[in-house]
Amino acid sequence: MCGIVGMFSNHDVAAELYDSLIQLQHRGQDSAGILTSDSQLHAKRGTGLVRDIFQDEDMEKLTGDIGIGHTRYPTSGTRQGFDEVQPFTTSVPFGMALVHNGNIVNYAQLRDEIIIRRNRYLNTHSDSEMLLQLFADSLQRAMIRSRGHSNPTGKIESDEDFFSLIRLAVADIFSLAKGSISALSVINGKGIVAMRDPYGVRPLVMGERVSAEGKSEYIFASEDTMFYMLGFTLVRDVLPGEVIYVSMDGILHSAIIEEKPFCPCIFEYVYFARPDAMLNNVSVYRARLRMGQNLGQEWIRTFGDVRPDVIIPAPSTANTMALAMARELGVNYSEGLYKNPFIGRTFIMPSQAMRRQSVRYKLSPQRIEIRNKNVLIVDDSIVRGTTSKEIVSMIRDFGANQVWFASACPPVVSPCHYGVDIPTAEELIANRQTQEEVRNFLGVEKLLYLSIEALIEAVTRKGRHNMSSPCHVCLGGPHFISGEKDGIA
Repeated sequence: MCGIVGMFSNHDVAAELYDSLIQLQHRGQDSAGILTSDSQLHAKRGTGLVRDIFQDEDMEKLTGDIGIGHTRYPTSGTRQGFDEVQPFTTSVPFGMALVHNGNIVNYAQLRDEIIIRRNRYLNTHSDSEMLLQLFADSLQRAMIRSRGHSNPTGKIESDEDFFSLIRLAVADIFSLAKGSISALSVINGKGIVAMRDPYGVRPLVMGERVSAEGKSEYIFASEDTMFYMLGFTLVRDVLPGEVIYVSMDGILHSAIIEEKPFCPCIFEYVYFARPDAMLNNVSVYRARLRMGQNLGQEWIRTFGDVRPDVIIPAPSTANTMALAMARELGVNYSEGLYKNPFIGRTFIMPSQAMRRQSVRYKLSPQRIEIRNKNVLIVDDSIVRGTTSKEIVSMIRDFGANQVWFASACPPVVSPCHYGVDIPTAEELIANRQTQEEVRNFLGVEKLLYLSIEALIEAVTRKGRHNMSSPCHVCLGGPHFISGEKDGIA
């Protein structure tokens, strides 16, 4: 999971790309980068948070009216190291750059394809750099093939001609690269390209605004959370298997390259996306409300008339779910855990030690909301169990009578190879322990997981989303992308 943004405008885009990355900071906290183009490629990359990377002198050098940006949450390559900070660039052909949200599961095979058979050099072990080199090489090969009898010089006569070459290159990518791909590429002197894999695993949305001169300007991003702020209107999602090209003349071209069942990641709705995002024509906020509603109904089916004195969310993703569950059960809702907004998201921190340490730095219980009460904690999910156990311990320390726990997500039992940092089954508490063992590990009197059927229903109940079924491999669902065996890339 990363945050990507790309923009075509009629003025310099660097400042608005920076503002967009601030709005996508929740999708990656390790590093960030911005690249712009004005006949040359200009880039600034760094490790850490967006606000700490870019200084005034950096922004002044990022000239150009097209550009891309990235916030990194590493799922391949190495976590540390400046070399793997995006955007990646290559000089042939034209000068190209790319940012990528997703994960290529057949990386090892494709690396051989790029290095041995295509004679391209890779500086890192990042699947995103490999994706750029594959795109660049496939585009160059398409250009060479176009030099037929009708076009002996190979001169590109029009934007439509160039888009036909882009379509061939993206078709090559989709046929070779297995996994999740939401990517944006700047091609120097040509424009900006957006592509999304045929299953549509990771999100990518498009917005439009009209400049003072009456010209259309476009934005592509992982979420639409910055659209209103920048004056863009959400047009639609980039469709699964689609490539979109905006030329330097501002003309938008699009085509569906390949069609597969639409299987967007369900964990985007559970945890990753901001609640104000609209993904795949489904409101994240409304989906989370429905998760809480369904969780309340499952509580009644499981525990009958038993009710907590208060429902407290593990802030802040679970706030919406807990509010809806409290309404469904007819009990009090309280934000009994205050969250320090300046501490990062614990799930995407790089080590267990950092997660444990950050929980108590981040959360401060309110004794008056907890003492002598039966407290039901609602969280978005239980992944490793580390954070959940710490939260339960804190609630007990502040005088709760009993502590119960409800997860708005089913047990996470399998690694994800499509862009979520769950690399081994051994890290997942529900993979190696029964529900009763998880309950004992957390130290709670009652434990409830939302069922997979209820979670899928909550996400798909509303919206013209055309989902075949959300991807839920991590929850024990099927591996639907070819090129894998037993869930191992």
